[in-house]
Amino acid sequence: MEFEITDLTKYSRIHLIGIGGISMSAIAETLNNWNYTVTGSDITRSAITDKLSSDGILVTIGHDLENLKKANLVIYSAAISDSDPEILLAKELIIPLVGRGQFVGYLTKMYKEAICISGTHGKTTTTSLISMCFINAEKDPSIEVGAILDSIGGNYRVGNSEYFILESCEYKANFLKFFPNTEVILNIDNDHLDYYKTFDNIIKTFRDFALLLEPNGLLVTNADDPNCYALKDIVKSKFITYGIENKDADFTAKNIWFNDSGFPKFDVFKNGEFYSTIELSIAGKHNILNALACIAVCDYYGISNNIIVSTLKAFTGAERRLEFKGTLPGNVNIYDDYAHHPTEIKATASAIKNKKYNKSWVIFQPHTYSRTKLLLNDFADAISNFDNIILLDIYAARETNTFDISSKDLANKINELGKNALYMPDFNEVVSYIKSNTNQNDIVITLGAGTVTNIGPMLVE
Repeated sequence: MEFEITDLTKYSRIHLIGIGGISMSAIAETLNNWNYTVTGSDITRSAITDKLSSDGILVTIGHDLENLKKANLVIYSAAISDSDPEILLAKELIIPLVGRGQFVGYLTKMYKEAICISGTHGKTTTTSLISMCFINAEKDPSIEVGAILDSIGGNYRVGNSEYFILESCEYKANFLKFFPNTEVILNIDNDHLDYYKTFDNIIKTFRDFALLLEPNGLLVTNADDPNCYALKDIVKSKFITYGIENKDADFTAKNIWFNDSGFPKFDVFKNGEFYSTIELSIAGKHNILNALACIAVCDYYGISNNIIVSTLKAFTGAERRLEFKGTLPGNVNIYDDYAHHPTEIKATASAIKNKKYNKSWVIFQPHTYSRTKLLLNDFADAISNFDNIILLDIYAARETNTFDISSKDLANKINELGKNALYMPDFNEVVSYIKSNTNQNDIVITLGAGTVTNIGPMLVE
């Protein structure tokens, strides 16, 4: 039933179902900026829906059948089911329906240089780094990124050039509908198993993504990840690699050290020759890899060494990427992080180990029942890297609990590993417990992709 757009100018009034999503909201803002009449609906009110409303976009919380009837094009989020009332009405009225992935694919065709940043982890940070380098190099890019980026005042930017920099998510293989000129594949890991079922299917999907590139295109990928490095055997495009461990990578990081804030400094070598010394203002070894990916892309596009170095030093992170939220009495620092996969949680735990603190506290909210069930042992192992552990209820997101799983099961697994995990579903109880039990110079991390982000401000306030 999905309609293929050939000319967007044919449609004057566009309705978005699931408009509050991070990518959907960027589409809405872009269309609004292009002077289309934009309406939309979402099941819950959020800071994003409030921002859309303040920008003149009519947003309805709940279903909006009246504005849908007036639309001549409907775009829907991947989270929307076929039985959604607005989807059913659009079909009944024969209003063209386009999924978010296919619509973004249409947008990529509008630009001479669509730069698509993908991978299981690190997409938002790397997209942000590349975007800021292009802006500082006065290349005036259009941007869609999966978080709020203070430097552009949101999650999108409408530029006036041939460049479109886009965070490209692999969920439901939506990025296979894009038309990339350059791809970044940061890593390939075991995630979204509710859709992919097996890791082999995930690997195949990333291979298919790489094969979208024409021979004059570019793939930048992680030589430390065997599944990424293996793409060299199948792609016809230019192939540039980066890494820390793989010394055959085109861009490598050496002489790495961390300051007391956990921020790395390292020397970059290009094809064995010294390139520059880089200082980051974001923590963690994983961000060295993200920075190397950025450097490889920007170097290819002719951005000067000086701009790359200064931009990477100035960048302090996107929203919810080990974001500092404030300090409690006793110099207890509060951070918030989006990590919701065992690999990401381990990276966050490793990143904070380079900071100076007494004991670590994590408040973790698992994201989706399927991911928690399928990766239960991995989650227990990852969370055990923190000194003190508090678990909230699982954030359902798009699912219902047909998996017979709860956070109590995760707590039991962690306890079997010899760590004490407290199950504490009430946010106010968590805030009270943290304030009563943290000690001088402790560090607290709120962790997950759901409403756990609300706890940091509650603590600070």
